[in-house]
Amino acid sequence: MKKILTYGTFDLLHYGHINLLQRAKALGDYLIVGLSTDEFNAVKGKQCYFPYDERRKMLEALRCVDLVIPENCWAQKESDIREFKVDVFVMGDDWKGKFDFLDKHCEVVYLPRTPEISTTQIKKDIVNKKN
Repeated sequence: MKKILTYGTFDLLHYGHINLLQRAKALGDYLIVGLSTDEFNAVKGKQCYFPYDERRKMLEALRCVDLVIPENCWAQKESDIREFKVDVFVMGDDWKGKFDFLDKHCEVVYLPRTPEISTTQIKKDIVNKKN
């Protein structure tokens, strides 16, 4: 079984997220998603619309996602790769090069994002509609 691992916040789940997760799953047999906890998002200076448990439930409802684990810090990626015996680490191409150091543990793949959609843009659009 070929295991794939990706990470993200996945706030305001949208078709760009779905596209990325489906393409990640297509690289193997079992997709693990490391989902940023609310506490870790605070460290990153991010605030989500939906709390961790709601974001987790949405991801778990997707048929392409096999397992959701909490992402508590930047440094856990190497230990997660070892613990879950991951074959391929996947991130969006906006992170290109940032995780190349993981290639000593598994294959590292950067997938193109869906260019016309982002959570940041959705949040901006909502604010603009209110004004």
